[in-house]
Amino acid sequence: MHRNRLVEAIKNKGTYLCVGLDSDLSKIPKHLHVHPDPVFAFNKAIIDATLDHCVSYKINTAFYESRGIKGWESLERTVAYIPDTHFKIADAKRGDIGNTSTQYAKAFFETLNFDAVTVAPYMGSDSIQPFLEYEKKWTIVLGLTSNKGATDFEMQEAGGEKLYEKVLRTVSHWGNPGNLMFVAGATQAEEFINIRRILPEHFLLVPGVGFQGGSLKDISEKAMNKDCGILVNVSRAIIFAGETENFAEEARAIAAQYHEEMKQYLR
Repeated sequence: MHRNRLVEAIKNKGTYLCVGLDSDLSKIPKHLHVHPDPVFAFNKAIIDATLDHCVSYKINTAFYESRGIKGWESLERTVAYIPDTHFKIADAKRGDIGNTSTQYAKAFFETLNFDAVTVAPYMGSDSIQPFLEYEKKWTIVLGLTSNKGATDFEMQEAGGEKLYEKVLRTVSHWGNPGNLMFVAGATQAEEFINIRRILPEHFLLVPGVGFQGGSLKDISEKAMNKDCGILVNVSRAIIFAGETENFAEEARAIAAQYHEEMKQYLR
């Protein structure tokens, strides 16, 4: 998806919500377990219910890969079901030596037709470049993450600046604001003004709103740029909002609440 299409979708719909399909088989409603593919049945219902309130879906591949071939089939069906109007992210956190990354890029951009994939930058530019070679595809680089362990390395001083700052500054030159996006966790809100100084134009994928406690208001005020420039991911707070046969309606209600709040910040 071209950047202009993503920006247009955000402005036309009045939302920058990304729904995370972290579809844990053990947590989906029990009545779906009789379905031949319960995870896909769950995802389909969630997508149908939230389509009007978001511009993107993020699939955390670990919840599918852990189930072997059945999980991979659920993944393929889910990606194929998401319409091309919505930005599709593979949250796979890949990154390896060049020939391996080439195969990862092929898997997510050709075989599965995702718009974007998350990658880890710590093996350097040759581990990222194969992803950047695809036109109209996005590479989403881990920058400052929302987990507690971010303090172990990302927040440590490295040559007069924090390591995450060095990562953002360096990687931003490997691509451009039309094919590079960065992960910045919502629980690190105090760093967002600084992140925007380093990356004034790039999109940020922001996890950590919802169960992890990040503030949508804080993030929107500190991270938005002229094109909006942020995709706020919410996973469990939406998809597991209900446990009964009305789970999709309850998910839709929560997504609608985020949508309404986002409309205010986009004015």
